[in-house]
Amino acid sequence: MSSTSRWLAGPDAGDDKYSRGVLAAVTGSLQYPGAATLAVEGAWRTGVGLVRLGAPLRVQDLVLGRRPETIVSTPEDLGRADAYLLGSGLDDPAEDEMLRDALVGIADSGAPVVLDAGALGFAMRVRGLCLVTPHAGELARMLGWLGRESERADVVASPAEHAAFAAENTGAVVVLKGATTHIATPSGAVTSVAAETNRLATAGSGDVLAGILGGLVAQHAPDLATREQLAELAAAGVSLHSRAAARLGDRPLAALEIAESVAYATAELNGP
Repeated sequence: MSSTSRWLAGPDAGDDKYSRGVLAAVTGSLQYPGAATLAVEGAWRTGVGLVRLGAPLRVQDLVLGRRPETIVSTPEDLGRADAYLLGSGLDDPAEDEMLRDALVGIADSGAPVVLDAGALGFAMRVRGLCLVTPHAGELARMLGWLGRESERADVVASPAEHAAFAAENTGAVVVLKGATTHIATPSGAVTSVAAETNRLATAGSGDVLAGILGGLVAQHAPDLATREQLAELAAAGVSLHSRAAARLGDRPLAALEIAESVAYATAELNGP
């Protein structure tokens, strides 16, 4: 079994929706409602057993229209989960006290957490395993918070070095997104995964990736003991995201198409 297919294995006869993992996502906002739909779709397509979404009512309605299997609530009342996905399309938590308190509670829970976009600032608050998914501009901002003033161009010029610095100083596994994605652990190890296609460069693609990673982390939460394992899982998720786009051919893609393709890409990466 390859290191990728290890993390993409299907259910056994004795599995149920709970043993397949429960992901709780705080994603989407009134300004960016579609981010939740894309992230939730990406998560479901990995084979996760259950997805809970904490979001405003407008966002809930959009997600339920697309994925009625999803359990919806407010961010303050998510219920039980094996892992959390926070941040895709989220408003600034500093502007919303209830949202900020909900995210702090999740960070303190000890469960593994995937942080994207609007929740990247919680990286040093997470008590359990943490995976962060910045693009170059977001990583430059994170580095500023860590006392290393950087511009996006600096990150683009030496991505592995900057990802490793962020991982070492936050304790999180850093997934620096790009045509080649660099995955860094706090120990300094960096794995690079080149995309199979440049068609991933489209709005919402990162939300789909966040959902994929959240779904995989939820499925494997009981077995994730180290940051190195989390980094290996992240590399599998990045490869899955890439294959989902590449298998659709060299044509313009919308992010929802990528999400829809994830299940078929999983089968291909698992082999016959």
